[in-house]
Amino acid sequence: MRVLYCHPVEGRGDRKAVAFLDVELTPDVRLYGLRLVRQPDGRHMVYAPQAGQRRVATFSKPLAQSITDAAVAALEAAR
Repeated sequence: MRVLYCHPVEGRGDRKAVAFLDVELTPDVRLYGLRLVRQPDGRHMVYAPQAGQRRVATFSKPLAQSITDAAVAALEAAR
């Protein structure tokens, strides 16, 4: 897995979006427009984009943590 693109953004609200990113999970699967969010307790989480009221993807806890770790590292490198 690798982060293809990371765009830092100014967060607003309790759950602050701090970046948008594109991720290549495997050479065959890429996800675009993921949102890296800082939770009120300071932790980060990655969310898939939504189509209307529905998320277009969900992740297992281990995969979500791997994506989040890679996203936080990419965000730090982008700053």
